[in-house]
Amino acid sequence: MLRAAVLVSGGGTNLQAILDAVRSGKITNTEISLVLSNNPGAYALKRAENAGVPHEVLSPDSFPDRASFERALTERMQAENPDLIVLAGFLVKIPAEMIRAFRGRIINIHPSLIPSFCGRGFYGLKVHEAALKRGVKVSGATVHIVDENLDSGPILLQKAVEVKPGDTPEILQRRIMEQAEWVLLPSAIDGIANGRIPYGEAAFAEAE
Repeated sequence: MLRAAVLVSGGGTNLQAILDAVRSGKITNTEISLVLSNNPGAYALKRAENAGVPHEVLSPDSFPDRASFERALTERMQAENPDLIVLAGFLVKIPAEMIRAFRGRIINIHPSLIPSFCGRGFYGLKVHEAALKRGVKVSGATVHIVDENLDSGPILLQKAVEVKPGDTPEILQRRIMEQAEWVLLPSAIDGIANGRIPYGEAAFAEAE
């Protein structure tokens, strides 16, 4: 049984997709052991509560400096010791120490087809604003392993989504969530849990 911790910052629509997939059997051999948020007001925490999943807040505001928060986040994950850490809209850069401790066992969903519209400054609606400004005809989402650089780890899954005339960033964001993000993230977790998708050190070996 794969034990997964899900890290969230906001509304938690990707978390809900994961919880629904576990309940329906689209994700098998998996237990969501913890939902953790850096934001005490995140609706994702309510989603975890409604699903009966352990949940807690670790806010940067509770610490004297960033280094103290990053150390506490790493130590909390080490204490939980999940098989997999899933970043589902977690708007915090993962500390290098935590990446080393869980090398190849942290995955992220990004709302574009990496390497397009990714890296520093590309998050939330900013990704879709940039895609529309560039005039791309296809966008999508990517699930990738987290490494020391932003959005640069091995790609696990991608799904393309059509960009339509008249799209606004909000409309495109919603279509990509519905057609790609909410499909890919559960698929990645189920694939890892059942040995179809390599993770850990094997993910880096596969990418080489």
